[in-house]
Amino acid sequence: MIVIVVFAPLSHADDVRRALADAGAGAIGEYTACSFSAPGEGRFLPGEGATPHIGAAGRLEVVDEVRIECVCDEQAARGAVEAMLAAHPYEEPAYHCYRALTVDEL
Repeated sequence: MIVIVVFAPLSHADDVRRALADAGAGAIGEYTACSFSAPGEGRFLPGEGATPHIGAAGRLEVVDEVRIECVCDEQAARGAVEAMLAAHPYEEPAYHCYRALTVDEL
């Protein structure tokens, strides 16, 4: 199982969640579209060559964002990440993925 974590602005969080779910992430047993979200602040300083969705190059930005986490089987993980990236408004979204063990794998 792969855990996908992504940080998205509140304005696009539902779009990102939907893209992940439509690509197969968030399936747990008889449930689909499962995810966890927590609010926070994203901070970034776009470089001179950047074209940020929010803010301007050379100016530090602080944005209300949400951390979205969901699980995905290994076969669907790459497609789920690609779908999430396509739905995400940022030029360079912050995300990471890691392996998680189920009780059967311990």
